[in-house]
Amino acid sequence: MSLKRRPDDGKTPDDKRRKPPPFSSVVRDVMRLQSLGHLLEPILEPLVRKVVKEEVEAALKRHLTCMKQTCGKELHTTELRNLQLQFENSISLPVFTGGRIEGEDGSNLRISLVDGLTGEVVCTGPESMAKVEIVVLEGDFEEESDIWMPEEFKSNIVREREGKKPLLTGDVILYLKDGVGMVGEISYTDNSSWTRSRRFRLGARVVDNFDGVRIREAKTESFIVRDHRGELYKKHHPPSMSDEVWRLEKIGKDGAFHKRLSREKILTVREFLTLLNLDPAKLRSILGTGMSAKMWEVTVEHARTCVLDTTRHVYFPPNSQQHGVVFNAVGQVTGLLSECELRLKTQFLMH
Repeated sequence: MSLKRRPDDGKTPDDKRRKPPPFSSVVRDVMRLQSLGHLLEPILEPLVRKVVKEEVEAALKRHLTCMKQTCGKELHTTELRNLQLQFENSISLPVFTGGRIEGEDGSNLRISLVDGLTGEVVCTGPESMAKVEIVVLEGDFEEESDIWMPEEFKSNIVREREGKKPLLTGDVILYLKDGVGMVGEISYTDNSSWTRSRRFRLGARVVDNFDGVRIREAKTESFIVRDHRGELYKKHHPPSMSDEVWRLEKIGKDGAFHKRLSREKILTVREFLTLLNLDPAKLRSILGTGMSAKMWEVTVEHARTCVLDTTRHVYFPPNSQQHGVVFNAVGQVTGLLSECELRLKTQFLMH
């Protein structure tokens, strides 16, 4: 029996095995995988989120640590760069040439070193003991801004006119103590009418160098400086008893000391000397702490050069006519007088 031969279709067995599956089979496989994905999604999603969250938090932590270190360095640098001087009180106006520059309350001008970020006085460290120079500035220097460079500050310093004395005389150098310094006796030698703004400011700058640390300079408000020329503002040497009290040294016309004395009805040199002799402590208290011990001595010494008249006053204590106390025209005791002496002198004068 002969075998029947199958038709030869030209394909090998391997080709037959590679025959693509029917379309319906493919659809079933896709649907099965999709169903599997839906089943796995609730399990995989929380796991993926947890991994991502941990990675993000770790990266964020590293970033914040780096930022803190960087910001700490920058903050330290910024604090150093924001040290600045400032005037604590305003200048008493008006200001005249030759007159002491003082604060509004008659006290010394005060300068402090402050932290530009916190506004607090820097009372520790080498900067708190800095050497400070007082200078004269143009009145229109940085009217609207408080930010300037050292070169700008320096370029606005006003020097004396040719052939004139230094524009600012007196204690132009001071030293901070615990971040605070008092300006001593300073005065202008020239008026401000010849400058571009016709006004001046006072400025303060640190002379020392603290390893390149920038300490910003200070400046006051602008003001006019007027001449003290002529008899109107001249001090008298010696003063007379009827002179207004501001004719005495260190007491400027319409200045803080003049105003303090006027409020207490001490208007003339005579009244000044009278209180000086009767109650010097009260007089010293009226002038206040703005008048230094040195200034007090100068004022008192000048007042005592006053030419007194020959007026005398006799005081007898109550219920006692035996002895009297003799005073001169300004309340200074010149001697004691008995009743007998008084009668003799009276009789002498009558004859």
